[in-house]
Amino acid sequence: MSEFQEKARAFVEDFFDTVRKESADGRGVSRMGYGPHEQFVHDLVMRIGESIGMQSEVDQAGNLWLTLPGEDRTLPAIVSGSHGDSVPEGGNFDGLAGVCAALTVAKMLHDEGIKLKRDYRVLVFRMEESSWFGRCYVGSLALTGGLKPSEVALKHRKEDITLAETIRRAGFDPDVMTSGKVLADLSKISAFIELHIEQGPRLDASDKERVGIVTGIRGNLRHQACQVLGETAHSGAVDREFRHDAVMALGELLSRMDRHWVSWLAAGQDLVFTCGVVNTASTAAIAIIPGEVTFGLDMRSLDMQTLARFHALMEAEAQDIGREKRVRFVFDDVLVCESCKVSDDVRGRLEAAARKHGIPYQAMPSGAGHDSAVLGNAGVPVAMIFVANQNGSHNWREAMRIEDFLAGTELLWHTVCDYDK
Repeated sequence: MSEFQEKARAFVEDFFDTVRKESADGRGVSRMGYGPHEQFVHDLVMRIGESIGMQSEVDQAGNLWLTLPGEDRTLPAIVSGSHGDSVPEGGNFDGLAGVCAALTVAKMLHDEGIKLKRDYRVLVFRMEESSWFGRCYVGSLALTGGLKPSEVALKHRKEDITLAETIRRAGFDPDVMTSGKVLADLSKISAFIELHIEQGPRLDASDKERVGIVTGIRGNLRHQACQVLGETAHSGAVDREFRHDAVMALGELLSRMDRHWVSWLAAGQDLVFTCGVVNTASTAAIAIIPGEVTFGLDMRSLDMQTLARFHALMEAEAQDIGREKRVRFVFDDVLVCESCKVSDDVRGRLEAAARKHGIPYQAMPSGAGHDSAVLGNAGVPVAMIFVANQNGSHNWREAMRIEDFLAGTELLWHTVCDYDK
């Protein structure tokens, strides 16, 4: 373990443990965006930052900015951070790892008495996760002027409350957040670097290269609540040729799209396709032919044209199956998150720091979306560091070895310290 990692370890472990205990929920943690547990993270980070001389500011979307002043404050800043919320009963490290890494670098700069040429800023976003209301990147979209009024009208996954109402309860104005106004001067950001757990198995499968440097971030198309509408009937009294079976129709659609997915991958297309929610009606029973199914869809690619073509293919298949199965597919409005190319310059700085300081790494795309993509598509030079983790993410079993986290954080540290050398 390096000197940096030895000095940072106790702070890092205490930070993660403190947040885990406060937001514990069942077997995992729950930190809803604009809720009290996310607010705890923001308050904790602000308190630590101010204790080491950082200036704090909360923008009109509730995102937290902490600034460690540099020698020349006219220069655009180096910014690092991530989000403080989580999925329901999720893991503790998705998002929080990036917050902790950014704050750890700030603390080490303070403790070592290092003053950078330019400002170093920690940015903690609000509500990156879509699991609560169906809209991801709420804080970063509001910051960059991209959040829409229709998106804050979305309802909570279980409770009868809208996102707009939740934002107001937290003390912020959803009308300002959806005005299209950019809430900060993005030209004052020289680079935004986000550390994140990988959320997949590639880095953890390596004995040596357990840090990743991201080459690009996938965009996605999502449907939150689609329907198949058929005809509910007695399971024993209606023969196959007379049925309007919604479940069979959805199963056929998913089977066809899976076959298309395989062929598109074989042709070299970057694509993932997921149906993560399927529900029959509340009156469904084992002896009833299902006449209604609701489902959600998520498709992702580094190429937005690939997504558009695959989405159009899905709609065409749904129409064909609807005629064949005598059902009707109803698709809600599609939610779009653009893919993002990382900055060649900032990515190059990460790679140079890794080589210079002997940190083994893999170059890899990001399958998951991140706030970095929102900033990148708004013109901010962005890059990402991945660290190995276990058991994926968005589940309570998500895990991360502190040694891997510290290696990724050390890469961030060296990149920040070497930025103007």
